[in-house]
Amino acid sequence: MAMNLFATDKKPVKGLLPMEWVILAYTVLTLALMLLMYTRLHNPASMLQLRFQAVAIMLATWGVYRLVPCRLVMLLRVCCQMGLLGVWYPDTYEFNRLLPNLDHVFAQAEQSLFGFQPALTFSQSWSHPVVSELLELGYVSYFPMIAAVTVFCYFCRYEQLQRTIFIIMGSFFLFYVVFIFLPVAGPQYYYPAVGFDQIAQGVFPNLGNYFETHQELLPTPGWEDGLFHRLVVDAHAAGERPTAAFPSSHVGITVVLLWLAWRLNGRWLFWVLVPLAVLMFFATFYIQAHYVIDALAGLVTGTLFYWLFHLLFPLVSRK
Repeated sequence: MAMNLFATDKKPVKGLLPMEWVILAYTVLTLALMLLMYTRLHNPASMLQLRFQAVAIMLATWGVYRLVPCRLVMLLRVCCQMGLLGVWYPDTYEFNRLLPNLDHVFAQAEQSLFGFQPALTFSQSWSHPVVSELLELGYVSYFPMIAAVTVFCYFCRYEQLQRTIFIIMGSFFLFYVVFIFLPVAGPQYYYPAVGFDQIAQGVFPNLGNYFETHQELLPTPGWEDGLFHRLVVDAHAAGERPTAAFPSSHVGITVVLLWLAWRLNGRWLFWVLVPLAVLMFFATFYIQAHYVIDALAGLVTGTLFYWLFHLLFPLVSRK
Protein backbone atom coordinates (compact mmCIF):
# COMPACT_ATOMS: atom_id res chain seq x y z
CA MET A 1 0.00 0.00 0.00
CA ALA A 2 2.78 2.43 0.94
CA MET A 3 4.64 1.69 -2.29
CA ASN A 4 1.53 2.50 -4.29
CA LEU A 5 1.03 5.75 -2.38
CA PHE A 6 4.47 7.05 -3.26
CA ALA A 7 4.71 5.49 -6.72
CA THR A 8 5.55 7.99 -9.44
CA ASP A 9 2.89 8.38 -12.12
CA LYS A 10 4.11 6.79 -15.34
CA LYS A 11 2.58 9.56 -17.43
CA PRO A 12 2.29 12.64 -15.19
CA VAL A 13 -0.32 15.17 -16.23
CA LYS A 14 1.54 18.41 -16.95
CA GLY A 15 -1.47 20.71 -16.98
CA LEU A 16 -4.70 20.87 -15.03
CA LEU A 17 -6.79 17.77 -14.46
CA PRO A 18 -10.14 17.46 -16.26
CA MET A 19 -11.98 17.92 -12.96
CA GLU A 20 -10.00 21.12 -12.36
CA TRP A 21 -11.10 22.49 -15.72
CA VAL A 22 -14.69 21.85 -14.60
CA ILE A 23 -14.10 23.90 -11.46
CA LEU A 24 -12.49 26.72 -13.45
CA ALA A 25 -15.40 26.76 -15.90
CA TYR A 26 -17.87 26.99 -13.01
CA THR A 27 -15.79 29.72 -11.41
CA VAL A 28 -15.75 31.78 -14.60
CA LEU A 29 -19.49 31.30 -15.15
CA THR A 30 -20.39 32.37 -11.62
CA LEU A 31 -17.96 35.31 -11.72
CA ALA A 32 -19.81 36.53 -14.81
CA LEU A 33 -23.11 36.17 -12.94
CA MET A 34 -21.64 38.08 -10.01
CA LEU A 35 -20.76 40.96 -12.30
CA LEU A 36 -24.35 41.07 -13.55
CA MET A 37 -25.86 40.84 -10.05
CA TYR A 38 -23.15 42.55 -8.01
CA THR A 39 -25.22 45.43 -6.66
CA ARG A 40 -27.89 43.00 -5.43
CA LEU A 41 -25.65 40.32 -3.92
CA HIS A 42 -25.71 40.03 -0.14
CA ASN A 43 -22.23 38.58 0.40
CA PRO A 44 -20.06 39.39 -2.64
CA ALA A 45 -16.83 39.58 -0.64
CA SER A 46 -17.16 36.05 0.78
CA MET A 47 -18.19 34.74 -2.64
CA LEU A 48 -15.08 36.25 -4.23
CA GLN A 49 -12.96 34.84 -1.41
CA LEU A 50 -14.28 31.32 -2.06
CA ARG A 51 -13.34 31.54 -5.73
CA PHE A 52 -9.90 32.93 -4.96
CA GLN A 53 -9.24 30.17 -2.44
CA ALA A 54 -10.41 27.41 -4.79
CA VAL A 55 -8.15 28.62 -7.61
CA ALA A 56 -5.21 29.23 -5.23
CA ILE A 57 -5.48 25.70 -3.82
CA MET A 58 -5.75 24.33 -7.35
CA LEU A 59 -2.58 26.09 -8.50
CA ALA A 60 -0.69 25.20 -5.32
CA THR A 61 -1.45 21.48 -5.55
CA TRP A 62 -0.70 21.54 -9.29
CA GLY A 63 2.70 23.06 -8.49
CA VAL A 64 3.45 20.41 -5.87
CA TYR A 65 2.47 17.67 -8.32
CA ARG A 66 4.80 19.09 -10.97
CA LEU A 67 7.65 18.83 -8.46
CA VAL A 68 6.63 15.45 -7.05
CA PRO A 69 4.35 13.66 -9.56
CA CYS A 70 3.38 10.78 -7.33
CA ARG A 71 0.08 9.14 -6.47
CA LEU A 72 -0.07 10.64 -3.00
CA VAL A 73 0.10 14.19 -4.37
CA MET A 74 -2.54 13.29 -6.96
CA LEU A 75 -4.78 12.21 -4.08
CA LEU A 76 -4.04 15.55 -2.40
CA ARG A 77 -5.19 17.43 -5.53
CA VAL A 78 -8.40 15.46 -5.62
CA CYS A 79 -9.20 15.69 -1.90
CA CYS A 80 -8.56 19.43 -1.68
CA GLN A 81 -11.14 20.20 -4.36
CA MET A 82 -13.67 17.61 -3.20
CA GLY A 83 -13.37 19.08 0.29
CA LEU A 84 -14.70 22.39 -1.02
CA LEU A 85 -17.94 20.89 -2.35
CA GLY A 86 -19.75 21.58 0.90
CA VAL A 87 -18.77 25.26 0.64
CA TRP A 88 -19.81 25.61 -3.01
CA TYR A 89 -23.30 24.29 -2.14
CA PRO A 90 -24.59 27.18 0.04
CA ASP A 91 -22.98 29.57 -2.45
CA THR A 92 -25.78 28.69 -4.91
CA TYR A 93 -28.25 30.32 -2.52
CA GLU A 94 -26.48 33.66 -2.91
CA PHE A 95 -27.58 33.65 -6.56
CA ASN A 96 -31.02 32.05 -6.50
CA ARG A 97 -32.22 34.08 -3.51
CA LEU A 98 -32.44 36.97 -6.00
CA LEU A 99 -34.88 35.05 -8.23
CA PRO A 100 -38.61 34.47 -7.57
CA ASN A 101 -39.16 31.27 -5.61
CA LEU A 102 -40.81 28.35 -7.46
CA ASP A 103 -41.83 26.06 -4.60
CA HIS A 104 -45.52 26.72 -5.22
CA VAL A 105 -45.13 25.14 -8.68
CA PHE A 106 -43.42 22.02 -7.35
CA ALA A 107 -45.69 21.59 -4.33
CA GLN A 108 -48.72 21.84 -6.64
CA ALA A 109 -47.19 19.29 -9.00
CA GLU A 110 -46.62 16.99 -6.02
CA GLN A 111 -50.25 17.42 -4.98
CA SER A 112 -51.51 16.72 -8.49
CA LEU A 113 -49.38 13.59 -8.75
CA PHE A 114 -50.07 12.02 -5.34
CA GLY A 115 -53.17 13.82 -4.06
CA PHE A 116 -51.31 14.82 -0.89
CA GLN A 117 -47.87 15.95 0.28
CA PRO A 118 -45.72 12.86 1.02
CA ALA A 119 -43.06 15.02 2.68
CA LEU A 120 -45.69 16.16 5.17
CA THR A 121 -47.14 12.75 6.03
CA PHE A 122 -44.27 10.26 5.59
CA SER A 123 -42.39 11.01 8.80
CA GLN A 124 -45.68 11.24 10.73
CA SER A 125 -46.88 7.84 9.53
CA TRP A 126 -43.49 6.11 9.98
CA SER A 127 -42.15 7.70 13.15
CA HIS A 128 -40.70 4.55 14.73
CA PRO A 129 -37.10 5.07 15.94
CA VAL A 130 -35.81 2.15 13.85
CA VAL A 131 -37.33 3.59 10.66
CA SER A 132 -36.03 7.05 11.51
CA GLU A 133 -32.49 5.86 12.20
CA LEU A 134 -32.30 3.66 9.10
CA LEU A 135 -33.48 6.40 6.78
CA GLU A 136 -31.25 9.02 8.35
CA LEU A 137 -28.34 6.58 8.18
CA GLY A 138 -28.95 6.55 4.44
CA TYR A 139 -28.93 10.34 4.32
CA VAL A 140 -25.70 10.81 6.30
CA SER A 141 -23.96 8.12 4.23
CA TYR A 142 -23.79 10.61 1.33
CA PHE A 143 -20.21 11.79 1.73
CA PRO A 144 -18.94 8.41 3.03
CA MET A 145 -20.28 6.83 -0.19
CA ILE A 146 -18.41 9.43 -2.27
CA ALA A 147 -15.27 8.71 -0.26
CA ALA A 148 -15.72 4.94 -0.64
CA VAL A 149 -15.92 5.10 -4.44
CA THR A 150 -12.97 7.51 -4.59
CA VAL A 151 -10.79 5.38 -2.30
CA PHE A 152 -11.70 2.18 -4.17
CA CYS A 153 -10.78 3.77 -7.47
CA TYR A 154 -7.54 5.21 -6.08
CA PHE A 155 -6.24 1.93 -4.69
CA CYS A 156 -7.81 -0.60 -7.05
CA ARG A 157 -8.44 1.20 -10.38
CA TYR A 158 -5.91 4.03 -10.34
CA GLU A 159 -5.84 4.25 -14.13
CA GLN A 160 -9.51 5.24 -13.97
CA LEU A 161 -9.09 7.86 -11.21
CA GLN A 162 -9.16 10.95 -13.42
CA ARG A 163 -12.27 9.78 -15.27
CA THR A 164 -14.01 8.87 -12.01
CA ILE A 165 -13.30 12.21 -10.31
CA PHE A 166 -14.21 14.11 -13.48
CA ILE A 167 -17.62 12.41 -13.53
CA ILE A 168 -18.25 13.04 -9.83
CA MET A 169 -17.11 16.66 -9.83
CA GLY A 170 -18.71 17.42 -13.18
CA SER A 171 -22.02 16.09 -11.91
CA PHE A 172 -21.79 18.14 -8.71
CA PHE A 173 -21.10 21.40 -10.52
CA LEU A 174 -23.76 20.80 -13.15
CA PHE A 175 -26.24 20.31 -10.31
CA TYR A 176 -25.00 23.59 -8.83
CA VAL A 177 -25.65 25.36 -12.13
CA VAL A 178 -29.22 24.04 -12.11
CA PHE A 179 -29.71 25.15 -8.51
CA ILE A 180 -28.57 28.69 -9.33
CA PHE A 181 -31.23 29.15 -12.00
CA LEU A 182 -34.01 27.02 -10.44
CA PRO A 183 -34.84 28.51 -7.02
CA VAL A 184 -36.69 25.75 -5.18
CA ALA A 185 -36.21 25.71 -1.40
CA GLY A 186 -37.95 22.44 -0.52
CA PRO A 187 -40.69 21.51 1.98
CA GLN A 188 -38.61 22.19 5.10
CA TYR A 189 -38.54 25.88 4.13
CA TYR A 190 -41.73 26.27 2.10
CA TYR A 191 -44.20 24.56 4.46
CA PRO A 192 -43.55 26.74 7.53
CA ALA A 193 -43.37 29.88 5.36
CA VAL A 194 -46.92 29.44 4.03
CA GLY A 195 -48.43 27.67 7.05
CA PHE A 196 -49.43 24.03 7.53
CA ASP A 197 -53.13 24.83 7.40
CA GLN A 198 -52.80 25.97 3.79
CA ILE A 199 -50.58 23.01 2.87
CA ALA A 200 -53.11 20.58 4.37
CA GLN A 201 -55.87 22.22 2.30
CA GLY A 202 -53.83 21.95 -0.90
CA VAL A 203 -53.21 25.69 -1.16
CA PHE A 204 -49.74 26.64 -2.35
CA PRO A 205 -49.21 30.41 -2.54
CA ASN A 206 -46.46 32.05 -4.54
CA LEU A 207 -43.88 33.48 -2.12
CA GLY A 208 -42.03 35.57 -4.68
CA ASN A 209 -38.72 36.74 -3.19
CA TYR A 210 -39.54 35.68 0.37
CA PHE A 211 -36.42 33.52 0.70
CA GLU A 212 -34.12 36.38 -0.20
CA THR A 213 -34.28 37.39 3.45
CA HIS A 214 -35.70 34.33 5.23
CA GLN A 215 -33.95 31.04 6.08
CA GLU A 216 -36.25 29.61 8.77
CA LEU A 217 -36.70 25.84 8.38
CA LEU A 218 -38.66 23.07 10.05
CA PRO A 219 -37.12 20.95 12.81
CA THR A 220 -35.82 17.74 11.23
CA PRO A 221 -38.33 14.90 11.74
CA GLY A 222 -37.16 11.66 13.33
CA TRP A 223 -36.15 10.08 16.61
CA GLU A 224 -34.61 12.98 18.52
CA ASP A 225 -32.28 10.76 20.58
CA GLY A 226 -30.98 8.87 17.57
CA LEU A 227 -27.32 9.14 16.54
CA PHE A 228 -28.04 9.55 12.83
CA HIS A 229 -30.85 12.00 13.50
CA ARG A 230 -28.41 14.20 15.41
CA LEU A 231 -25.91 13.96 12.58
CA VAL A 232 -28.56 15.12 10.09
CA VAL A 233 -29.54 18.01 12.38
CA ASP A 234 -25.90 19.05 12.78
CA ALA A 235 -25.29 18.89 9.03
CA HIS A 236 -28.31 21.08 8.33
CA ALA A 237 -27.29 23.56 11.00
CA ALA A 238 -23.82 23.80 9.47
CA GLY A 239 -24.65 24.43 5.85
CA GLU A 240 -28.31 24.11 4.86
CA ARG A 241 -29.92 26.93 2.87
CA PRO A 242 -33.28 27.41 1.09
CA THR A 243 -31.81 26.18 -2.19
CA ALA A 244 -31.05 23.08 -4.24
CA ALA A 245 -34.31 21.16 -3.83
CA PHE A 246 -34.93 20.19 -7.46
CA PRO A 247 -33.58 17.83 -8.55
CA SER A 248 -32.19 16.09 -5.49
CA SER A 249 -28.42 16.08 -5.86
CA HIS A 250 -28.22 13.62 -2.95
CA VAL A 251 -30.15 11.11 -5.03
CA GLY A 252 -28.49 12.17 -8.29
CA ILE A 253 -24.90 11.86 -7.05
CA THR A 254 -25.75 8.55 -5.37
CA VAL A 255 -26.94 7.25 -8.75
CA VAL A 256 -23.68 8.47 -10.30
CA LEU A 257 -21.75 6.55 -7.62
CA LEU A 258 -23.71 3.38 -8.36
CA TRP A 259 -22.87 3.66 -12.05
CA LEU A 260 -19.21 4.24 -11.23
CA ALA A 261 -18.98 1.32 -8.80
CA TRP A 262 -20.56 -1.02 -11.35
CA ARG A 263 -18.44 0.08 -14.29
CA LEU A 264 -15.23 0.04 -12.22
CA ASN A 265 -15.97 -3.65 -11.68
CA GLY A 266 -16.37 -3.05 -7.99
CA ARG A 267 -19.41 -5.28 -7.83
CA TRP A 268 -19.06 -5.89 -4.09
CA LEU A 269 -18.92 -2.11 -3.56
CA PHE A 270 -21.97 -1.65 -5.79
CA TRP A 271 -24.01 -4.08 -3.71
CA VAL A 272 -22.87 -2.42 -0.49
CA LEU A 273 -24.02 0.96 -1.83
CA VAL A 274 -27.41 -0.23 -3.14
CA PRO A 275 -29.21 -0.48 0.26
CA LEU A 276 -27.74 2.87 1.31
CA ALA A 277 -28.95 4.37 -1.97
CA VAL A 278 -32.48 3.06 -1.36
CA LEU A 279 -32.48 4.53 2.14
CA MET A 280 -31.11 7.78 0.73
CA PHE A 281 -33.96 8.04 -1.80
CA PHE A 282 -36.68 7.77 0.84
CA ALA A 283 -34.78 9.82 3.41
CA THR A 284 -34.76 12.91 1.21
CA PHE A 285 -38.49 13.44 1.64
CA TYR A 286 -38.74 11.71 5.04
CA ILE A 287 -36.66 14.55 6.54
CA GLN A 288 -38.65 17.04 4.39
CA ALA A 289 -35.60 18.30 2.51
CA HIS A 290 -37.24 17.41 -0.82
CA TYR A 291 -40.49 16.70 -2.58
CA VAL A 292 -40.86 13.19 -3.99
CA ILE A 293 -40.60 14.59 -7.50
CA ASP A 294 -37.18 15.97 -6.55
CA ALA A 295 -35.99 12.47 -5.65
CA LEU A 296 -37.49 10.99 -8.82
CA ALA A 297 -35.79 13.68 -10.89
CA GLY A 298 -32.53 12.83 -9.10
CA LEU A 299 -32.75 9.27 -10.44
CA VAL A 300 -33.05 10.55 -14.00
CA THR A 301 -30.50 13.37 -13.82
CA GLY A 302 -27.97 11.17 -12.02
CA THR A 303 -28.01 8.71 -14.90
CA LEU A 304 -27.93 11.47 -17.53
CA PHE A 305 -25.05 13.27 -15.82
CA TYR A 306 -23.04 10.08 -15.46
CA TRP A 307 -23.24 9.30 -19.17
CA LEU A 308 -22.71 12.92 -20.18
CA PHE A 309 -19.42 13.22 -18.32
CA HIS A 310 -18.40 9.66 -19.15
CA LEU A 311 -18.65 10.55 -22.85
CA LEU A 312 -17.08 13.99 -22.39
CA PHE A 313 -13.99 12.69 -20.62
CA PRO A 314 -12.06 11.61 -23.73
CA LEU A 315 -12.65 15.05 -25.25
CA VAL A 316 -11.24 17.00 -22.29
CA SER A 317 -8.50 14.65 -21.07
CA ARG A 318 -4.96 14.88 -22.28
CA LYS A 319 -3.42 11.70 -23.55
